[in-house]
Amino acid sequence: MAMVGLFWIAEGDVYVGSKPSGLAPGVRLTAEGVTGLGHGQTGLWLWDDVRSLTVEDVPVKSLKRRVGAVVDMALTAGLGGGEEAPTMTVCVGTPEEEIELTAYVAAATGYSQTEYDLSRALLSRLTEGAATLLTTLAAMAAWGRAHEGGTPRRDERERLLREWADENAARA
Repeated sequence: MAMVGLFWIAEGDVYVGSKPSGLAPGVRLTAEGVTGLGHGQTGLWLWDDVRSLTVEDVPVKSLKRRVGAVVDMALTAGLGGGEEAPTMTVCVGTPEEEIELTAYVAAATGYSQTEYDLSRALLSRLTEGAATLLTTLAAMAAWGRAHEGGTPRRDERERLLREWADENAARA
């Protein structure tokens, strides 16, 4: 399993946000479409019907966020409490409606601005047509199957996102 930008890649499956377990909410991207997972949001939206794929409420790293995370961690530990993991909203636009799905954030202190921007561009490009999305999802899944050892360092994650986005741009 590995995190690359907003994506969690596990055993060849690609998720937006972390991979859910049990009834926890999540969003999986497959060759067929966007799949909502978890209690209250199960469903499949076929790529032919998906006009847009965006994310909202994504925590982006900043000095203020890092200091706040340290303070929150100290207070939570000191008070003996626990806080629910942060979530983000994955918006699936179809000709009829916009569906809002929830996914847990995989990055404990947020995502870098660069990873966030590259991930958003990649999500947008997935809606540009079958060739683009199939090639990209196949490349992401193949990388995930070959790299089950954990999340790469930030510079490698950014390189991968650029590579996947550039492949898409070249085919568009």
